[in-house]
Amino acid sequence: MRLTYINHSGFAIEADGYAILIDYYKDTGKAPHEGFVHEKLLQRAGTLYILASHFHPDHFNPEVLKWKSAKENIVYIFSKDILKRKRAAKEDAIYLKKGETYEDRNLTIEAFGSTDVGISFLMKAEGKLLFHAGDLNNWHWQDESTSQEVSEAEKSYLKELNDLTKTTDSLHVAMFPVDPRIGTNFMRGAQQFVDRIKTDIFIPMHFWERPAEVEAFGPYAESHGCRYVLLSIPGEGTDI
Repeated sequence: MRLTYINHSGFAIEADGYAILIDYYKDTGKAPHEGFVHEKLLQRAGTLYILASHFHPDHFNPEVLKWKSAKENIVYIFSKDILKRKRAAKEDAIYLKKGETYEDRNLTIEAFGSTDVGISFLMKAEGKLLFHAGDLNNWHWQDESTSQEVSEAEKSYLKELNDLTKTTDSLHVAMFPVDPRIGTNFMRGAQQFVDRIKTDIFIPMHFWERPAEVEAFGPYAESHGCRYVLLSIPGEGTDI
């Protein structure tokens, strides 16, 4: 399989006979309809699964719904908050909430929780377990929050992480937020993640335009047996 960074928290995963696009909000090119998704993924034979973890515009672009007129075999799998917020209609997609599962002959997708809006995705494809966190993270904002708010944020995050570990304690690939905007200890959620879940390949996301700062998580991830893959240029990829 091949994983390609699209933008922000968006990734494409190409497998034998199908592909998965997660949390698309814009393509890799300079113009809106130029780049990897429009020029390669939408032209690729086989089923295209389009996943959206929640309604935030940096994770969900309703443009994706227009693609069904140009490509056959698109399966839309969205978090239920997208329907609730009326960003898409009931007939547009398969909607999941935490604890629900989608399965077909190609892959299995189980919805886990988030500490913001929507869900995270645990995917089984070609015998590999892949996790996309959506906006699941330890959003503790230590520099601007009270100690109680920080404690509550951590408690909420560790509860969701514990729910995931009840299903699996190891992953082939994790796509997880490492967001410098948090400030002090911005890597804490990612550290707690690899402390608890053996991860073969860790791919940071949601770092906005600050990838240089995210390089700092590499040594910690690698000390826990991860291959740390920082993809910061849209269209960059790695074999998984």
